[in-house]
Amino acid sequence: MAVLVSEKAAQEVLKIIQEQNLPAETMLRVGVAGGGCSGFSYSLTFDTKHDDLADDIYECHGVKVVVDRKSDLYLDGTSVDFYDGLEKRGFVFNNPNATKSCGCGSSFSV
Repeated sequence: MAVLVSEKAAQEVLKIIQEQNLPAETMLRVGVAGGGCSGFSYSLTFDTKHDDLADDIYECHGVKVVVDRKSDLYLDGTSVDFYDGLEKRGFVFNNPNATKSCGCGSSFSV
């Protein structure tokens, strides 16, 4: 399985890439870092490089998604969506591997 990016999230990523005049080869890097209130926190960045030995690359709705293999262990099957509501706006993660997450949704434990 992979990290999946919803169509709405992909549209937002492509919009940001265009607005910031990022290079055509820009990819969305999704990862996990230690820390956060629940143990791990999600990471979303832009990158133009990847390592064939250390990263997996997926494509979702026209966006190349790069996940390092260590993070992929925690993110397998995770979907990234974009929420645009009155109370908040931003990318949200739905991680089937998380056993607990914090109230803000930016950290989790497995």
